[in-house]
Amino acid sequence: MNAHTETSQSGMLDVLKLLIAAFVLVGGLYGFYYYQGQIQLPLRVLMVLGGLAVGIAIALTSAQGLRLRAFVQGSRIEIRKVVWPTKQETTQTAIAVFVFTLIMALFFWGLDSLLLWITRSLV
Repeated sequence: MNAHTETSQSGMLDVLKLLIAAFVLVGGLYGFYYYQGQIQLPLRVLMVLGGLAVGIAIALTSAQGLRLRAFVQGSRIEIRKVVWPTKQETTQTAIAVFVFTLIMALFFWGLDSLLLWITRSLV
């Protein structure tokens, strides 16, 4: 029963963090338009970027943010394991795809022409 209480409090804390993050983001956007005639554009853009940065920082402290961070770190590790093709392999593959596409286009053009000829002959 104690674990259930801690889970619900943690869940409520995460919801609160996400709500605060959303309000910070919206506050930055609101400030951009509210101070339209009073503050120069670069400062208003900094308000939006600051609200975005602070909102993301707050959101990343929630349980969902921590899971997202772990997912991104795992993805970066997996990307390092990828063996990328060389320039020669990429060129050869692109040429093969182009040639196959050309052959299939000619095949379907011939098939379409044949079916058109058959249809006109019957009609």
